[in-house]
Amino acid sequence: MTFDADGIVARRRLRRRLAFWRIVAIVVIGVLVLGGIAIATGINPVGSRPHILRVAVSGIVVGDETILQGLDAAADDESVSAVLVVVDTPGGTTTGGESIYRELRRIGDRGVPVVAVIQNVGASAGYMIALASDRIFALETSITGSIGVLLETAEVSGLLERLGVTAETFRSGPLKGQPSPFSPLNDQARNATQALIDDIYDWFLALFAERRGLSLEAARELADGRAYTGRQALALNLIDAIGGEREALLWLSENHGIPGNTPIIDLDRDDDPGTLFDVITGLTKKTLLSERLRLDGPISVWHPAQN
Repeated sequence: MTFDADGIVARRRLRRRLAFWRIVAIVVIGVLVLGGIAIATGINPVGSRPHILRVAVSGIVVGDETILQGLDAAADDESVSAVLVVVDTPGGTTTGGESIYRELRRIGDRGVPVVAVIQNVGASAGYMIALASDRIFALETSITGSIGVLLETAEVSGLLERLGVTAETFRSGPLKGQPSPFSPLNDQARNATQALIDDIYDWFLALFAERRGLSLEAARELADGRAYTGRQALALNLIDAIGGEREALLWLSENHGIPGNTPIIDLDRDDDPGTLFDVITGLTKKTLLSERLRLDGPISVWHPAQN
């Protein structure tokens, strides 16, 4: 029996090449499958390694479930080395600010450094959120402060009377549904509403004093509702330093030993306002077409009065 030596060698080489390319194909398919699973489930391949979580808080602050759920998960994630909070908001509802503040403190209480950067505006409930951080940065011309609470309403009973419209309201008690746009505010309702605002303000004031190391008296002098520039805020101890994200990351490196090449993962937000119908109905549910009047409940927001 005669063997073709060259043919045998050629066939062996062919088999080795085929085996090599089969392995390559299996590896590629495996990578594609894992990548598809990661995309479908929202898993970030960097998330299993030490990283900095960057949280952007912008627009009007309300109960942002995406941020709250992301922070809740981060509180138990050992791979989160630090949290960078980028604040660019005039504020919003007091409960919206408080909810984000509490979730950030859950992370901070675990020993994870939290640093905040105020960009254009970080006022009212936005500043409340920044107070959850271990260090606050702002630019020299950033707007911050505006510590306070307000609840606005409009009383249109006189206008309705001129139009020949009578509004009837059935209440279970004299203070139910007060203040109301359909009836003048009496002293009892006014006092009850003011007491509500004062109580929320006292909570905000105590939080401000505690987080910035101030006495209640000193904090009250600063928390009269006025806004401050970044330069003014630094002089008055509302912030810790002038700077942006670069300075905040440098602080994390120098003070907490977090390497400068640590990956940064952004916490995604769902900013979809819904359908056009949702937007239109949202605009018409309040008495006036003011964004702050589209917020339910007491608000803490910096919005200069318009005459």
